[in-house]
Amino acid sequence: MVLTDTHTHQYYETDPVKKAGLMQRCLDNGISRLFLPNVDSGSIAQVMDMVNTYPQYCFPMLGLHPCDVKANWEQELETVYATLQQTKVYAIGEIGIDLYWDKTFIAEQQQAFRQQIGWAKQAGLPINIHCRNAFDEVYAILQQEHDALLRGIFHCFSGTLEQAEQIIELGFMLGIGGVVTYKNGGLDKVVEQIDLKHIVLETDSPYLTPVPYRGKPNESSYLVYVAQKVADLHQLSLEEVARITTENSKTIFGV
Repeated sequence: MVLTDTHTHQYYETDPVKKAGLMQRCLDNGISRLFLPNVDSGSIAQVMDMVNTYPQYCFPMLGLHPCDVKANWEQELETVYATLQQTKVYAIGEIGIDLYWDKTFIAEQQQAFRQQIGWAKQAGLPINIHCRNAFDEVYAILQQEHDALLRGIFHCFSGTLEQAEQIIELGFMLGIGGVVTYKNGGLDKVVEQIDLKHIVLETDSPYLTPVPYRGKPNESSYLVYVAQKVADLHQLSLEEVARITTENSKTIFGV
């Protein structure tokens, strides 16, 4: 069985022994493909260090997280773009709009989002979208940018069935994580109505920890609980969900 975590910040753990333990627990649970998004210029080195340490298991994505679009956002984008010119990556991300914490730089977030979508199209890469309290704003830009080159994953999807269908119609896959295991989250009701051909799995480690470890730091090895919940919702085996969602991830990332 091969499970794919399409979005994890497992590189935040810098202690070599602890990092090795995290990876071993992944492999013990069948999670042997991890896609790592940076968040800003400072985290690029952390991503690449983990990729270089575990090249057979870890794959980099690069972009500027919307929460890191601040006054120096153009300089940050220049650094990310320069790195992209000399680094093999599998997606531009995570990118998007976040209006949960701060709306000060909403115009800049929108501009950075558009610019990075342009990078992805130029490079023939998918995008990995971060969207929090900003579905309408993100969807409007995706509609405007929609063409045969635009594709990717709507990371950490937790919206309604109608929103899911809108995203799928644009050719995106839904990144399903720990929220699907939450008793009153409501995402389970949506996921059970979505064909698995539109779904990939993720943890967003160390955030959004699934049941039964909710309240503790997340890790990629816990992806197995997300996969099992999806399997239960669709009345399939864990192995079948792993197979389908991993194939979906290969379609998106090309690896």
